[in-house]
Amino acid sequence: MKSSWGQIRSEFPALEQKVNGQPLVYLDSAATALKPMPVIETLYNFYKFETANVHRGAHYLGDIATEKFEQTRSLVKDLISASSDQEIIFTSGTTDSINLIASTYGRNFLRAGDEIILTEMEHHSNIVPWQLLADEIGLKIKWVSVETSGELNLIEYEKLLNEKTKLVCVAHCSNVLGTVNPVKEIIKMAHAVNAKVLVDAAQSVTFLPINVRDLDCDFLVFSGHKLYGPYGIGVLFGKHELLEIMPPYRGGGAMIAHVTKDKTTFLGAPQRFEAGTPNISGVIGLGAAISYIKNVEHENIYNHSKELLQYSVNKFSELDFIKIVGQSSTRVNILSLDCIGMHPSDVGQILNQQGVATRTGHHCAQVLMSKLGITGTLRVSFAIYNSAEDIDILVSALIKAKEILT
Repeated sequence: MKSSWGQIRSEFPALEQKVNGQPLVYLDSAATALKPMPVIETLYNFYKFETANVHRGAHYLGDIATEKFEQTRSLVKDLISASSDQEIIFTSGTTDSINLIASTYGRNFLRAGDEIILTEMEHHSNIVPWQLLADEIGLKIKWVSVETSGELNLIEYEKLLNEKTKLVCVAHCSNVLGTVNPVKEIIKMAHAVNAKVLVDAAQSVTFLPINVRDLDCDFLVFSGHKLYGPYGIGVLFGKHELLEIMPPYRGGGAMIAHVTKDKTTFLGAPQRFEAGTPNISGVIGLGAAISYIKNVEHENIYNHSKELLQYSVNKFSELDFIKIVGQSSTRVNILSLDCIGMHPSDVGQILNQQGVATRTGHHCAQVLMSKLGITGTLRVSFAIYNSAEDIDILVSALIKAKEILT
């Protein structure tokens, strides 16, 4: 790491502002990360000096845009250790990536009576598309349960696997509990029955080094905005042999080989799945974010987040009105809190009055909330710009909330 944590914090201008007269303490990075100056400047420079469409412009600006666009594809490939740039597809986000897989791989290679395995800790983005597909073609969805510890029941998972299992969809890291699932083991078990595996890495890519070849996952998805990048840009990794047999997701320009009145033929991956003018600025901004993360290094981010989490756990243990939901030892940067005797939304509002930004509610994980027997939590999530001082301010704000609400 070439920068100190204090210097890194200074590179996020959003933290310079005050909220309700108090310095902003941002603890909602699992929802979206703040943006560092290198990303902001990259977007500014693109729109000011480099605006052009990509791939076929016979001019300087088009060449620059295309070069930076495809450089980002290579950066993503290296970030997740994919085999080829051809395995990297740009989408609008994690949700779009999952819907692409459901619409192309799911509709064409799954049949009535086939089974999909999901877990009780999935985000709605990794549930709803599969329910829609199941209703459409007659699939059966099975569920891996979550233990009170916040970890998946892998013994039960192994029993669910059979010759009818065609796809397993699993979060690498729970956006509610912070649990980091043993996806390599999960993938190996699925492949033993010839099932494919989709890994939702929306949370994990922000703090864990990911090697898709080592994991041997068939698909992996994530969003740029949680990785300190722009909104509206996401990534779908797919094994090349799978992408090559999947039909297009949408039709339009940039993804065709030849069009006649009678027939259209399509390019291979990734172009086949990137119809129309792409989110060029988003892709280039994502490239700047990845370069930024590379400079900080995932190992340092992981260690920093783990230290903050342990500091938080120790601080919360001193508060008799706070219960941490889930106790997984694999947690890194997310904690969900049950504020005993208080509604999380009320607590969140009082924290906001003191400049502390958190998230409240079901976090798009109502299946998990139902399993846990709660309606919602107060979620605290850390990033590279957070410090122990932020936790101290949060604890003081929580004590203030209790004084007001009870």
